[in-house]
Amino acid sequence: MRLRDVELGDVDAYVQMRCDPVMMAELGGPLPREGIEEKVKRDVETVAAGGWIKMIVVDEGGREVVAGSVMAWTHEEDGEPISEAAWMVLPRFQGRGLGKSAARALLDQARDERGWRLVHAFPGVTNAPSNGICRSLGFRLVGRQEVDFADRILQTNHWVIDLAADPDH
Repeated sequence: MRLRDVELGDVDAYVQMRCDPVMMAELGGPLPREGIEEKVKRDVETVAAGGWIKMIVVDEGGREVVAGSVMAWTHEEDGEPISEAAWMVLPRFQGRGLGKSAARALLDQARDERGWRLVHAFPGVTNAPSNGICRSLGFRLVGRQEVDFADRILQTNHWVIDLAADPDH
């Protein structure tokens, strides 16, 4: 498994991740197909400006295939800046530890390159695999929180990890 920046050619991977009912079950259902090219373009521009949107790439029969994505960003919540991480792994690649490995690699990079300390994650309350990743990486459960995602209100678990306190998370 390796991580690489999102590229304009990742439209098909975005469609598989964001427009599929199974993939988006924990995120309020699939997003519409129209507009995905523009979303990829915006994400490529975000990366060019220093943002972190990484594709999880695996070798499958001698060719590289996108298995999912992992990202980290800073935004404001209740007037305070917070750093957040999120990940998605396509169904056929789930259960192989790719989400956990990708999230760990991105958290290491966030600590080492950006000096981030507290990083938050907000998986859906019923998303057992993502909550398990948070738990196994050393995130601490803060509580439940409603989160606005793509104009949908989601019921999430709020996790936080202190990267400075546990450098090996």
